[in-house]
Amino acid sequence: MDRRLVLCALFLLGAAASTARASDVLELTDDNFEKVAPQHSILLVEFFAPWCGHCKKLAPEYESAATRLKGTLSLAKVDCTANSAICNKYGVSGYPTLKIFRDGEESGSYDGPRTADGIVSTMKKQAGPASVDLRSVEEFEKFIADKDAAVVGFFRDLYGTTHSEFLKAANSLRENFRFAHTDEDELVNKYDSNGEGIVIFRPPRLANKFEDATVSFPAHEKITSTKIKTFIQENIFGICPHMTEDNREQIQGKDLLVAYFDVDYDKNAKGSNYWRNRVMMVAKKFVDAGKTLKYAIADRKAFGHDVTELGLDANAGDLPLVGIKTAQGEKYVMQEEFSRDGKALERFLQDYFDGKLKRYLKSESIPENNDGPVKVVVAENFDELVNDESKDVLIEFYAPWCGHCKNLEPKYKELGEKLALDPNIIIAKMDATANDVPSPYEVRGFPTIYFAPAGSKQNPKRYEGGREVSDFLSYLKKEATNPPIVQEDEKPKKKKKQEL
Repeated sequence: MDRRLVLCALFLLGAAASTARASDVLELTDDNFEKVAPQHSILLVEFFAPWCGHCKKLAPEYESAATRLKGTLSLAKVDCTANSAICNKYGVSGYPTLKIFRDGEESGSYDGPRTADGIVSTMKKQAGPASVDLRSVEEFEKFIADKDAAVVGFFRDLYGTTHSEFLKAANSLRENFRFAHTDEDELVNKYDSNGEGIVIFRPPRLANKFEDATVSFPAHEKITSTKIKTFIQENIFGICPHMTEDNREQIQGKDLLVAYFDVDYDKNAKGSNYWRNRVMMVAKKFVDAGKTLKYAIADRKAFGHDVTELGLDANAGDLPLVGIKTAQGEKYVMQEEFSRDGKALERFLQDYFDGKLKRYLKSESIPENNDGPVKVVVAENFDELVNDESKDVLIEFYAPWCGHCKNLEPKYKELGEKLALDPNIIIAKMDATANDVPSPYEVRGFPTIYFAPAGSKQNPKRYEGGREVSDFLSYLKKEATNPPIVQEDEKPKKKKKQEL
């Protein structure tokens, strides 16, 4: 082959490799952060540590999102192990921490999904205006016909005090909800003759006879951004919303009943609403009676993990599967088959409100022998072992398949052995995939380690230190209620020299 062709081919390969290695994620440091961040109207920043497993998992998704958003907005990252000043300035205490910046000023935490699709979707909402300016009836009709609810402000005086308060609320909630405003006379006269009003338009596909399709901001209330946000959060979902991956964060976290079935508003809106209406029919009776509980429907396949966590089978028939999860993490499962007349659901709810239901607890069997250096905790003995007010407890929540957990196992066992003679400290572990993890513990990755001090079991401390035996011992010497009793390794005896 001609030498020039070979050199050309090598050059092209090198260029391609260089391009493949190039990153669309900006690398910021203590030295350049204050200079670079203000150059971007919107900037998403990931504060990370190279050793962090969650950060490694996020890295390819973050990189992909940066490439897809290139030209629209930028993504950046800061290695906190090398740039502690800027990380301390923004209160970074765990990894990864994602924050949104506008013109160099911190705008708030990024609370959206941590997948490329989720990051792109969330940040595109950040890039556009917080509230769309509707200039015609046609634009308005199209906006409220979307699959998601709409919040529309009607103002005769755009950019007056009331409209400014509306825009503040819209900017604060822009990641979660859709906002628009208009000063078109025809629309203002129809929806708010006072000339300054706000209306929630629920999705047309969820129209039903149990609640109004629109909700107006109370006429007697002064319109402030705080009151607008409260009004939206209390009314936008109605009696029984369709829970999806996009809105689950806004719906979950309260005492919530969910009916899981084959929900598909694109291919089977009629069938989806058939079961939803039966849930709403029963729910409205309890809502009208002043009983406090939230309701939702969700696709059983999309939320298969949630269904499994209730001990139910997502593939069992076509009837809705029903469960309640409280804000404290308690779970209750409807065992009776869902009936078309709603009576089974009504009985289940009445028993729930009467306190007659037995709490569902996913738990492995309590070990017959639990005398090892690391105590095995399951849901059924959690209170007995971890919530023993007389003991300090260090507990690892792990998954059997987790590589980091497997690497930690021998060190954690050694720690247990060194503290085996201490009557005041328990070293424990729990398979978080096979047992319910009680509140207030939060496990989002493995391993997750908490310290539950004696006399303060409702305020466990998440362990963020190193994972060597010496790291754990140093931590316990600082945090333990009583000085740890550490069993030191026996030093090998020196052999006497044989006499010649």
